[in-house]
Amino acid sequence: MTDQHVWLITGASSGFGRELAKAVIARGCRVVVTARNAADLDGIGGAPEQVFPLDLDVTNYEAITTVIAAATERFGRIDVLANVAGYGYMSSAEEGEEARIRAMFDTNVFGLFAITREILPIMRAQRSGHVISITSVAGIQGMPRSAYYSATKHAVEGFSKALAAEVEPLGIRVTCVEPGAFRTNFAGSSGQTTKTKIKDYAETVGASMDKAAQGSGNQPGDPARAALAMISLTEEDNPPHHLVLGAIGYEGVVNTIEKQLQEIRSRREVALSVDF
Repeated sequence: MTDQHVWLITGASSGFGRELAKAVIARGCRVVVTARNAADLDGIGGAPEQVFPLDLDVTNYEAITTVIAAATERFGRIDVLANVAGYGYMSSAEEGEEARIRAMFDTNVFGLFAITREILPIMRAQRSGHVISITSVAGIQGMPRSAYYSATKHAVEGFSKALAAEVEPLGIRVTCVEPGAFRTNFAGSSGQTTKTKIKDYAETVGASMDKAAQGSGNQPGDPARAALAMISLTEEDNPPHHLVLGAIGYEGVVNTIEKQLQEIRSRREVALSVDF
């Protein structure tokens, strides 16, 4: 990565987005940092000619168009899109609230789709670029309390797989970053919850919510180190499609995929028996 590259980071006011922005700035890169309220980006560092803070709610499609136009006018190109904006809404599947579910999908899924679509013509013209989307280990695994949050992350994972197949021949790279337990405000102020009131879910959803709340602030993952790992992706000639971060997340994902593969293979005869 050189100082000639330009990043656009959504959700840069806190958590992974803020740490990533600070690390990118420290590398000398130029960066467009966005948040719902640009005032929340104060103190992020960097000189005015290097850092361009802008208001952006990714659910406002007109605002996306405006921000990308302003970014390209300011810096002339966009080399890396970091889709970080998002949040978690936790509930049992049965007790999920429709309005909250849809609002989360609007941000985590449809907002991400929209800004990625808007960036692609720029990257196609450049014949280069990298789309990095922060998903989660929940985009690979399924855990009690996370049915709808996991659904948003699985959606981004599926989108990214198909996107990679379409744009990699054009020189555009696509990577999903799947963090595990990191010390951000994900389980605190940035998250939403509907507490389970159904006794049948006390030992699954309820216990999972309690464990997450008790562990908040003591997660083993360091967001600053995660930011450096994300930047390193852009320095590789052939970056991976997936980057799982954190020891807990890594072990959980590997275990999930191994079990899934074992289950699929156990039904090989059935799978092959249904063809003409």
